[in-house]
This record gives sequence, structure tokens and C-alpha cells, in this order.
Amino acid sequence: MVENFDEWFHDILEQADITDSRYPIKGMAVWRPYGFQIRKHSMNIIKNLLDKDHDEVLFPMLVPESELAKEGIHVKGFEDEVYWVTRGGQRELNEQLALRPTSETAIYPMYSLWIRTHIDLPIKMYQIVNTFRYETKHTRPLIRVREITTFKEAHTAHATKEESDEQIQDFIEMYKEFFDDLGIPYLISKRPEWDKFPGSDYTMAFDAIMPNGKTLQIGTIHNLGQTFAKTFEITFEDKDGEHKYVYQTCAGVSDRVIASLIGIHGDDKGLRLPPKVSPNQVTIIPILFKKGKEEVLAKCAEIKETLEANGLRVNIDDRDIRPGKKFNDWELKGTPIKLELGPRDLENNITIAMRRDEEEKIEIPLDDNLSDAIIDLLDKSGESLSAQAWDFLEEHVKFADTLEEIPELVESGNVVKFYWCGDEEVGHEIEEKTGYDVLGIQEEVSEGKCIASGKDAKYVALIAKTY
Repeated sequence: MVENFDEWFHDILEQADITDSRYPIKGMAVWRPYGFQIRKHSMNIIKNLLDKDHDEVLFPMLVPESELAKEGIHVKGFEDEVYWVTRGGQRELNEQLALRPTSETAIYPMYSLWIRTHIDLPIKMYQIVNTFRYETKHTRPLIRVREITTFKEAHTAHATKEESDEQIQDFIEMYKEFFDDLGIPYLISKRPEWDKFPGSDYTMAFDAIMPNGKTLQIGTIHNLGQTFAKTFEITFEDKDGEHKYVYQTCAGVSDRVIASLIGIHGDDKGLRLPPKVSPNQVTIIPILFKKGKEEVLAKCAEIKETLEANGLRVNIDDRDIRPGKKFNDWELKGTPIKLELGPRDLENNITIAMRRDEEEKIEIPLDDNLSDAIIDLLDKSGESLSAQAWDFLEEHVKFADTLEEIPELVESGNVVKFYWCGDEEVGHEIEEKTGYDVLGIQEEVSEGKCIASGKDAKYVALIAKTY
């Protein structure tokens, strides 16, 4: 799988009914029902976290060119990626409209209307929408697309810089909880100046290491300072009657979360889904013969009802095909627990359980403790997937003392740590000499020498091959 990961990833999206890339526009795909369920359960986790102190909203998809153009630095970051609507029916529009590449320039003109005094602050809103970017590089389903169909963006406004910095830390903790629930291990870093979000003071990012060693940016958090507040005149009257600009933050995740979920946990047999997001947490497979068929099916229905009453998502595969084909299908689709029930099992009052993350078969009594036993197996399955994924990440982060070491380490599938003085020109030099991207700063240090300049190091930074 590691050797041909990109091919595996492309095939599994089709074979496991996640998405269909045959839609007749390059870089756009259709979510199939099974994939959409994974997406829904994943987004419900982040929604529940945000709903604690954010309000969900929905803004229009179209952004007037005049609004997009107000923030010069921001629009420059997206100018080559914007889709433009220039006609309404047969009529040329007086002003062309952008399909949102992201929503700062759609949301912040409204913030300027809604925020009047300190009583209105903080304001915290989020939406889950689709965004459009004319991606000119090689497109990859869920990873590099022209329509991001699962774009969660949160936008906040605060009275002080301190509050906005606190919000950044809140987002970091929220994302850690989100990715922990998905069993996705991550590296957190502060993006270098040349790679931060256009218009932001600084950007924090979460990166995952995929099985082929490439990193995938799975979440970003931006402190916008007062850049957009000054552009869109977002001001408030404080307690002393003085008018001040707000401080803002934003944070986003996208389809790449699902891509990392699939890629990091998958194996040669197909998907391995964490129980919290699997469309079916338990799949019951009846082993049917002419004799005792009705009794087995009735017991399967009873087990399903019992487990569903305890909040589990359960399906019965009663298709008229060989049991081996059913087992293979649900291994491919990654259902966490398979339960096998045949006439002999019914006589012995047991069911045979198998976790997707391991091969061992487990006999479980069909008694009042059945639901507890299954929930325990699901918990262990989720914990096992997470532990395996974290072990992989920790094994694939290496430290380099010289520039010459970096290419061999990266090409061996690793993310590389190194000492850096923090100078931007030196950062570009490191990228040019190695051919890889500096992900960002992982920590500040007071020891060591810069890998390129030989000056005192200020940071431990990360470099990697990226998507």
C-alpha cells in the first residue's frame, strides 16, 4: 500500500463507494451515499464542538468583485484561483461575481453592520459550505480539488488582541479534540511568513503524515489581527465611548479530513473506519442454510434492535450471496465490527465477532450483556486505530543536523525537524537547496545552530514533501 498509495487511494474511493470522480468537470466529484455518511458523522463531531460557543450561519456563495477587491493582500493570494460569474442568463452583469474561494470578503461586510458596541462582542460564527478554487496543479479527489464540498470555516471578532490570541488557543484545543476523535495524528506548527493565510498576522496549521510520507494540511487557524477590520470598517464603541477596530480570527477544515481518515487508517484490504464515523458500526452477517434460516434471520433482527436501542448504527447483510463475499465487502468498507451468526451459533447462544483492526474471532454470549460487550469492542477498536496511527507518525519524524541529510530522510517517507534561525531568506534557501517545503515552526529554542546559516537557532522547524 505504501509503495502505491496514490493508486490505492484513488481505487478505494471508487471501490468503497466514497466518491465518484467521473463527474464531467475536472476536479469535482460526487459524494456517494456511503462516503456521504462518513462525511456527515465526521462533520457532526466538529459541529458539536463548535456549537458550544459558536452560532451556525449560512452566507451566500457569490461575492461581488468590489468586496473581494477591497482587501488587496487577501485577493492577491487567490487571484489565480477565482471562478467568476459574468452573466445572468443572456445579460452581462454590471459587476462580475466570484464563487467564494473562502468567505472573509462575504462575511465581514455584514460584521461591519452587526457590530456596533462592546456588548455585541465577541461574535463567533461558523458555516459548512462548498468553496471553489481553480486548481491548476494535478487534481486529486478530496485532496486537491476545484470544488471543496466540505469547507468548515469559523469566523470570530473580539474587542482585544488578547482575546483573539486566546481564541486561537481555543481553536487549537478544539481541533486536537476533533482529530483525536477521528484517530488522526497531527503535527502542529506556525506557518512561515511566506506561507501564512493572505491578510493574516499568523497562521497555525495541523498536518498529517500520509502512508507515502507526504504531509497533508488538514486544518488551519488564522489570527487576522485588524487587517480585515480596517478594510471593512468593523468597529465597536467601547465602554468609554471610544470607537475601535475589532480583532479577528478564522479557522477551517475541509474534505482533506476525510482523505486523511481514509489514508491513515486504511490497509491492503480497504478501509478501517473509526467507530465514531463509520456508517455502520456493526454489520451482522447471517450464515444461512435451508434449515433454521428463519430462526437465524429473526435472531439477527433481534440483535440489531437491541444494539440500536443502545445508540449503535447497525446493518444486516442478508443479500443472497456467499458469506465470504459479504465478509470481503465489509472489510473493504471498513465496518469496525462484524457479527457472524449461523444455526450452530444460535444453538450455542453465541455470536462470532471480529474487529476490523485485527483478525481474531471472539465468541460473545447472546445475553443481556451483549450491547456492553460490543460497545467495549468498538472502544478498543477506535483506541487501537489511533494508537497505530500515532506510532506511525512518531516513527516518521526525524531530526537532521545538516542540509545534506534532509533529502534522504524525506524520500524515505519522513518529516524532518531541523534548527532554523528564523530568517526568511534562509528559509527560502533551505527550500531551494532541498526541494521541499518548510511546513512551519514547531517550537522556540535557545540552543543549537541553524542548519543553513550557522547562526544561533531560534526555532525547531519542520520540512517535508507536501501534497
